[in-house]
Amino acid sequence: MTKAMQADAVVVGSGQAAPALCVALAQRGEKVVLIEGAQVGGSCVNYGCTPTKTLRKSARVAYLARRAAEFGVHLGKVEVDFAAAMNRMQSRVDTSRGGLESWIGGEPNITLLRAWGSFVGGEEGAFDLLAGEQPVRAKRVYLNTGTRAFIPPIPGLDQVPYLDNVSLLKLRERPRHLIVIGGSYIGLEMGQIFRRLGSEVTVIETGPRITSREDEEVSACIASFLEEEGINIVAGLPVTRVARSGDGVVVELGARKVEGSHVLVATGRLPNTEKLNLQAVGVDMDARGFVPTNARLETNVPGIWALGDINKRGAFTHTSYHDYEIAIANHDGGHRSADDRIMAYAMFTDPPLGRVGMSEAEARASGRNILMATFDMKNVSRAKEEGETTGLVKMLVDADTDQFVGATLVGINADEIIQVISNFMAAGASWRVMKDALPVHPTVTEFFPTILGKLRPLAG
Repeated sequence: MTKAMQADAVVVGSGQAAPALCVALAQRGEKVVLIEGAQVGGSCVNYGCTPTKTLRKSARVAYLARRAAEFGVHLGKVEVDFAAAMNRMQSRVDTSRGGLESWIGGEPNITLLRAWGSFVGGEEGAFDLLAGEQPVRAKRVYLNTGTRAFIPPIPGLDQVPYLDNVSLLKLRERPRHLIVIGGSYIGLEMGQIFRRLGSEVTVIETGPRITSREDEEVSACIASFLEEEGINIVAGLPVTRVARSGDGVVVELGARKVEGSHVLVATGRLPNTEKLNLQAVGVDMDARGFVPTNARLETNVPGIWALGDINKRGAFTHTSYHDYEIAIANHDGGHRSADDRIMAYAMFTDPPLGRVGMSEAEARASGRNILMATFDMKNVSRAKEEGETTGLVKMLVDADTDQFVGATLVGINADEIIQVISNFMAAGASWRVMKDALPVHPTVTEFFPTILGKLRPLAG
C-alpha cells in the first residue's frame, strides 16, 4: 500500500482561491498538498474570465471596425478570422495557466498532485484523503472545487451535441446560427460575442425576461442593445424539446421552433462536490451539493473550509479570491468575516452591467427609507464623445444613514465605475462626501455629484 503523504494543509481544487492560499501557507513554513483533477487555474483561467474576456476583445474590435465610418475612419469589408480569434484566446489561457503552474512549482513546500481528490475519513485531529491512488493526511483541508454547467432535463437534449461554456470555447469553425438556452450572464455575454464574430444568434429565456435578477428597466435596456445588434431574444416560452435537424438542431418552444447549427446551454451552475465523498467526514451539503459555511468560511466540521463557488457566497472569481483573503487572515489570527463584504459584480456584455448592493426592487421590499436617483448615459458628455451613449445609472441611498445601499450602471466602463460605489459602501461613507468631492473632467463619474443631486424618495 502506498504510504500516506503528510501535510499541514490540503487544498482540493485549484480555482481562484487555491494558488494564492497554497503559496501563502507554504511561505509560512507549512507543508501543503494541492490536489487538482483537471487543469490548474479552475474555471476562471481555463474557460471563464481569461478566455471569454480575451475573446470579447476580438469581438469588440470587429464591432468597432464595423462602426469605423461613424468616427471618420473608412475601412474595407470587415472580415473575422474566427479560428484566429479562438487561437488568440487559447494562447492567452495557456500563458496564464503556465504562469500559475510556475508560481506554484516554485514553492518547495507545495506538492501538486494531478488527480481527483476525495475524503476517506478522519481521526485524531487529521483528515485522510485520496488523490487518485495516493493517500494524503493533513490537519486542515480547504475545498475549492468550483462549479460546472447545469444541464436541465430537456427532452431530446441528450441526443444532440449541445455545447456548454467549456466545449463552446473549443470551436474553431464559426457557428452559422448559435441558439443559446438561458438569458442570464454567461448566455448573454457569449451570445453577443459570437454575434459580433459573425454568427446568427438566438437567445431563449424561459422566464418572462432576460437578466431577471435585475430591475425591469435594466433588463429592457440590455435586451434593446442586444437586439439592435441583431440578436433574436425569445422570452416567456418553455423549451419543450431539442432535436437534430439535418446537420444542426431545432429547439421546440411548444408550437414554435427555432432552428440553428449549434445550441449552447447556459442555465446555471452545479457545484463540483459529488466526487469529494464528504459524507466520510460528515461535511454538510444542501440539496444541490453546495457546502454551507459560517462567516469564517468554516464548514460544520472543524478543520475543513469551503472556498469559492461551492460555498454559495458568490459565484465569481473575485469572491473566490476574497475567500482566500479571509481564510489566510483568520489563519494568521485575524477575525475577517464573509458576512461583512459588499457584494458587487459585473456582466461583461458591451456595454457592461455593474451592480452593487440592492436593486430598486430589493430596496422597495426592504421597508427602509430609501432615496433614488437615475440618469441616462445619453446625457453624459464622455459617453457622447465616445459614441457610447447606451445605458443608465441608478443610485440608492438610505435616507436615515446617508449611506449607499446599492447602485446599478449599464454603460461605458460600468464594470470599472461600479467599484467607486462599492468602495464607498465598504467604507460606510456618506453619499454627501461624493456629492461635494471634486471629480475629473471629462469622465462618466464626474456626473455622480449631479446625479446625487437628483435623489428623491422612492415613490410608493
